[in-house]
Amino acid sequence: MHDLTGFQRDLLHIVHGLSEPHGLAIKEEIDEYYQQDIHHGRLYPNLDTLVEKGLVEKREKDGRTNIYETTHRGERELTARSEWESQHVTNQLS
Repeated sequence: MHDLTGFQRDLLHIVHGLSEPHGLAIKEEIDEYYQQDIHHGRLYPNLDTLVEKGLVEKREKDGRTNIYETTHRGERELTARSEWESQHVTNQLS
């Protein structure tokens, strides 16, 4: 997870938080978070990177729609990142 961009980490969190998210649902969530329209040319290559890294699985729902799901590795990476962040936030607040 250390080699992901912040945008890719945000996408991973979104994919993990939605039930069988498709590209448009992911786009709507990331648009809302960033408060701007994220173009398909930015969204899909970054989702493909997550797939290539084994953090997300992409499967076809129908002829036009792909579903994205977090893999077990992706879940482990999210948990490890969350624990790391909690450790550092706790240290700063003490």
